[in-house]
Amino acid sequence: VQLVESGGGSVQVGGSLRLSCVASRDIFSMNGMGWYRQAPGKQRELVAGLSSGGETNYADSVKGRFTVSRDNAKNTVYLQMNSLSVEDTAVYYCNVRLVVNVEGDAVDHWGQGTQVTVSS
Repeated sequence: VQLVESGGGSVQVGGSLRLSCVASRDIFSMNGMGWYRQAPGKQRELVAGLSSGGETNYADSVKGRFTVSRDNAKNTVYLQMNSLSVEDTAVYYCNVRLVVNVEGDAVDHWGQGTQVTVSS
């Protein structure tokens, strides 16, 4: 499966962006996914998660500002980001972990990432 992110860019503090992650086939309706980000010199961190059943979870740092949603018909997941701050600057990645056998082994699939830069 291929994942392609888009929607990144440069915005000022307080601005908004909506990221998209398009999958090459229908996977989001049957699998949970996550939006991650990685800032320079820092580890990749989970920003938001969306289960196949529609449950969401967010990192404390983005709660109330970011919203993850899904359009199954378009094989697309979105990350709406509002009230952006300089600390949100990072490369944002879409991730799906797919189980590949009955033993439960799984493979992580990642997109190429999209850069978000927030300036003051």
